[in-house]
Amino acid sequence: MLGDQLNQQHSWFNGDQQHILYHMAEMRQETDYVKHHIQKVVAFFLAMRGFKEWMDSRGFENAYFTLDHIDNQQDLIENLKALIKKHKIEKFEYLAPDEWRLDKQLKDFCGSLDIEWEGFDTEHFLTKRMDVKKFFEGKKRLTMEYFYRDMRKKYDILIEGDKQPEGGQWNYDQSNRNKWDEKTEVPHERGFRKDVSGIVELLQTAGVQTFGRIDETNFNWPTTRQNALDVLHYFCDNLLVHFGDFQDAMHTHQEYLYHSRLSFAMNSKLLGPMEVIEAAVARFRESEPTNNPIHISQIEGFVRQILGWREFMRGIYWREMPDYQHQNQLENRNKLPDFYWTGETKMNCLKTTINNSLDNAYAHHIQRLMITGNYALLTMTDPSYVDEWYLGIYIDAIEWVEITNTRGMSQWADGGLVATKPYVSSGSYINKMSNYCKGCAYKVSKKKGEEDACPFNSLYWNFLEEKKEHFKNNQRMNMMMALLKKMDPEVLQAHQKKAKNIIQNPMDY
Repeated sequence: MLGDQLNQQHSWFNGDQQHILYHMAEMRQETDYVKHHIQKVVAFFLAMRGFKEWMDSRGFENAYFTLDHIDNQQDLIENLKALIKKHKIEKFEYLAPDEWRLDKQLKDFCGSLDIEWEGFDTEHFLTKRMDVKKFFEGKKRLTMEYFYRDMRKKYDILIEGDKQPEGGQWNYDQSNRNKWDEKTEVPHERGFRKDVSGIVELLQTAGVQTFGRIDETNFNWPTTRQNALDVLHYFCDNLLVHFGDFQDAMHTHQEYLYHSRLSFAMNSKLLGPMEVIEAAVARFRESEPTNNPIHISQIEGFVRQILGWREFMRGIYWREMPDYQHQNQLENRNKLPDFYWTGETKMNCLKTTINNSLDNAYAHHIQRLMITGNYALLTMTDPSYVDEWYLGIYIDAIEWVEITNTRGMSQWADGGLVATKPYVSSGSYINKMSNYCKGCAYKVSKKKGEEDACPFNSLYWNFLEEKKEHFKNNQRMNMMMALLKKMDPEVLQAHQKKAKNIIQNPMDY
């Protein structure tokens, strides 16, 4: 089993366990294929060790290799070969990986075996690998909304009558775009105060290269199934009531707002998607008779992220890989600025968002899409560099979910397969959804490329001018391209001059 396959509910653990040996390993193969945030590595190792303890408590025989285990060859295949030889294994079974590189590695390995082998589903997702591909066969566009509605009907989630959406609407996204008013109380996140100094020391001794920050005696991410259930119930009881309202909001004083912090627990399979959905819907039902009910827009917004977006993006991953990892339709070639690893920039939105990620290995979807992703796209950064950073910095980042959101939604590198238009904006959107512009060294209100104007303003118009040939037939870009044509040539020239300087000298900003 791999470190993101920690599903205690799997059918493997039912029935007779005689003559079965389970294997998990903390490997340099996985710590080193990309440079990870220290908290991400710690979280996976801690969760894997917790899963081993659960197996031990039930008498399952397992060969668990810590990073410094004497038999650990730091390579999945070499470890498996040694175990098969040592224990005279007669049949090899594995859970199908969710990453293409590991899936290929194990399939190639099985092809070389002279013993029986078999692969099994992880019994986690609500769709099979190719369900999304089949759903969209013969259709012109991969519109997530249609897939999401089908999933709602299939699983009877927030459905009433003759397969109609509860509340009369399928999607309440328009109600999920409020700026946090600072008057609505945000309960403190559910934390655990774990001491992980031993794992940190292990990583340092082994020479594993990481980045980001960690409080070794106060690690507060859920890394056991019970932890994850605690966070789920805490979210349902305290945060769901305003989740939809403020799911797109950003604020300098709030790292999480009303977000659930369940993504690591789900992506490592400590929790299943349906049990998360059912718990949230049950809390929604319980709230209906009270004086302070949870509105349908809150629960629908949450369900859409899991039942719709999460399953959809996984389906896109298996539909498009391995070619997807090389997509760069806008032909962007620039590098990410160094401040993505330090948070040292005068732009308050980037400074706040990146430092939050360095501190917590976290950012919610709008911070990823409209702050760090927006800047990377506007500065025409090579999506491979963006992939590497996103995959490394976030605690929940596994390639199946990271690369589709990065190359598809964030960087439009797939040319519109996932998103109908690039998600770019000037500083006005950031100002609308956050308080980041207050106290910033730059003024979001200045629109003509002035020295103290928000860099996003110049970068935005420069990007549209640079990439206009890519968007000339994109109907969703018509309005912005029309505004670009009407712009005073001197103003556009000022934007282009400033944008060029920003791209060439990012650390000056």
